Amino acid sequence: MATTDERTLGQLVATATEDLSNLVRGEIALAKAELKVSASAAGVGGGLFAGAAFLVILAIVLLAITAALGLEALGLPGWLSFLIVAVFLILVGGVLALIGRSWLKKVGPPRRTIQSVHDAKDMLTNRADTTHQLTATRATSTPAAGGAPSVTRSR
Repeated sequence: MATTDERTLGQLVATATEDLSNLVRGEIALAKAELKVSASAAGVGGGLFAGAAFLVILAIVLLAITAALGLEALGLPGWLSFLIVAVFLILVGGVLALIGRSWLKKVGPPRRTIQSVHDAKDMLTNRADTTHQLTATRATSTPAAGGAPSVTRSR
C-alpha cells in the first residue's frame, strides 16, 4: 500500500504535465515582454533610417534644381547655394543613418528567456536523473518474498 507521502504514477505524470505547461507559459510571457522592448528599438531605428532616406531624396531633388538653376547668382552663384544646401542635407541624412544604426544595434536576442530555458532544461535533466536514481534504488529494495519489507538492522 502507498503511504500518504507517496503519489501514484498518474499523479506524478499529471503534476509533471501541469508544471511543464506552466513553465512553457512563463517562458512565452517572458519572450513576449523582451521582444516588445526589442521591437520598439527596431521601430525607432527604422524610423530614423526612413528619415535619412527622405532627406537623401530631398538632396537629390535639390541637386537636380541646382543643375537647372546653375547659372543664377545671388551673391554666390545660385548653383553653389543649392549645392551647399544639398551637401548639408546629405550630411544630416548620414548622421540620422548612424543614429538609426546605433538604435538597431540595441536589438538582440531575448537573453533572459534563453537563459531561463537553459536553466529549466538543466533542472528537468537533473530531475529526470534524480527520478531515475530513485526508481533504481526502489527497485533494489523491493519487499522480500513473504510480502513484508526487508529491514536491515545494525547493531
